[in-house]
Amino acid sequence: MNRILLTQYGLKWNPFSTELPSEALYLSPKINDFFWRIENVHVREGGFALIQGDPGTGKSVVLRALAERLEQQGDLTVGVLNHPQSNLGDFYRELAEVFGVSLKPSNRWGGFKTLRERWVSHLEATRARCCLLIDEAQEMSPKTLLELRLLASARFDSKPLLAVVLAGDRRLSYALARDELLPLGTRIRARLPLDYASREELAACLDHLLSTAGAPTLLSATLKHTLCERAGGNYRVMTNMAAQLLAVAAQRQVPTLDDKLYLEVFAPPGASASAARRSTRTR
Repeated sequence: MNRILLTQYGLKWNPFSTELPSEALYLSPKINDFFWRIENVHVREGGFALIQGDPGTGKSVVLRALAERLEQQGDLTVGVLNHPQSNLGDFYRELAEVFGVSLKPSNRWGGFKTLRERWVSHLEATRARCCLLIDEAQEMSPKTLLELRLLASARFDSKPLLAVVLAGDRRLSYALARDELLPLGTRIRARLPLDYASREELAACLDHLLSTAGAPTLLSATLKHTLCERAGGNYRVMTNMAAQLLAVAAQRQVPTLDDKLYLEVFAPPGASASAARRSTRTR
């Protein structure tokens, strides 16, 4: 959204954009409690943590906010795996790039040792584990997940070398419960289940987005209620609807977004004509 349109509504940024600044991200008390455990326990003790939720329940937002908070800790190395679908060879190549080590793709054993030595030296210097964040982890193959489990600990699994946070949808939870991944599934030490939001949680998110963007009255009270009712507990659905309404309002130069605009934008095809015919018959 360009600067002219932002000025039209007194906005510092588009409150419904995916590119929100950090202070605009809505984090519930449950999420902040999880962050505390990761920052104060998980990176010190290592192992695996899990963020699980269906699409639109906030996994990627949570992982982004967590990464930014961890990166503020000067003694902590935070890596992000961007291609979870990789085969084992590419998985090692990406880890080498993330943690700044040189590997020979043809020598997987050498890569295994070099990465572990890198993590051990970091632990000895800082008393904190390197942290690896993986979004869309349900796309990882079982073979790669099990390789990561072996990589991330030493001394017969008694010394974690890495703090890993996996984020994925319910397919990941199902996979971790299967026999082939049970050795990893039983090692999840911290969990953040993200359910579909209540109307109250959606309303709190909407108020936060509008307030931080500088326009708390941009949406009418009835429109807020309507969006929360029609979103089906899904943050992404709610913000996508609000973004579409804002774009239409800006195009039409409508000063306030309300239920009338919602009906005009989202009414089913033919609904307006049917309403007009009913109005004519009653007259």
